[in-house]
Order: sequence, then C-alpha cells, then structure tokens
Amino acid sequence: MSEEIVNRVQRSGLITIDLDEIVIPDNILEIDIKNWLFEGLFLKEKEFRANVINHDWSNYKNTYVYIHCSSDAIIPTWAYMLVSSQLENYTNKVIIGNKEKLYERCFEDAINNIDYSAYVNKSVIIKGCSDEKIPISAYHLITTKLKPIARSIMYGEACSAVPVYKKPR
Repeated sequence: MSEEIVNRVQRSGLITIDLDEIVIPDNILEIDIKNWLFEGLFLKEKEFRANVINHDWSNYKNTYVYIHCSSDAIIPTWAYMLVSSQLENYTNKVIIGNKEKLYERCFEDAINNIDYSAYVNKSVIIKGCSDEKIPISAYHLITTKLKPIARSIMYGEACSAVPVYKKPR
C-alpha cells in the first residue's frame, strides 16, 4: 500500500517572491567626467561646457547611465547637473554614482511597481541564495513594502525559511 505524496509547501499557501526575476537592463553606459577635465584633474568651466554642448547625446537613447568621475578631482555639483540635464532627454534612467548604485535604483523601481494586493494577509517567502547579485537594499525595501500587509515574511527557501516578521495578533 503506497501513501499519496503530499506537497505541504504548496498546501501551506506560502507565496514566494524571487528577486532574481527582476530584470536588470543590459544597456548600461557610463559617463566618466574625468574625460572632460583638463589633464583629467581640473575642471575648466568654459571647456567643460563646450564638451557638454558638443557631445552627441543621441548615443544614449533608451539606455541607463551612471555619471561619475574616476579621478580624484573635485567636481562641482553643477557639473553633474549639467551633464544629467542633457542625458535625461534620451535615457531611461540617469544616476550620479557607480554601476552598483544604478542597479540599486533599478531594483527600487521594480519593487515599487509590484502589485502587492496578492500578498494581503498571506505568508510570504523572499527567496534567498540568488544566482544574481541582488543589492541588500532590495531585500530591505521589499520587506518594508510587505510588512504592513503580509501575515508573515520569511527569507530563504520553503524547506528552510528564516522568520523575519510576523504580524501581531
């Protein structure tokens, strides 16, 4: 006599959110302000403005761009503003910082656009051990979004989930 195999995880009503399913764009470009500095170290306003005006911004159409300076130069805030103001006419997203910061912003956007209605009063597992590099800030943000609505939040896999939050009764 054989017993029926019961999938207790499926029966439990747990809902898994896998942050690996968030698609990070691959059309990421950088602008290194160092390339527009005198000897890579000094910003000369007239020359810098000329570089910005004469740059072909159409190459950034529908891309994600991070602006930074790889040298130890002191860059005035207005220089970043000037470059980003040109880019915003073409890109999907512009940030001042590095590639990791851009990834964080992309995850923030995706998490902020989730329809959370399916998670009301449910037990949710945020899948762990991801294959992709997911910023820790993404785990924090999704927990913050779920906490007011979910019955419980766990991290990991259904077979070995770590409790993170349980709504008080």
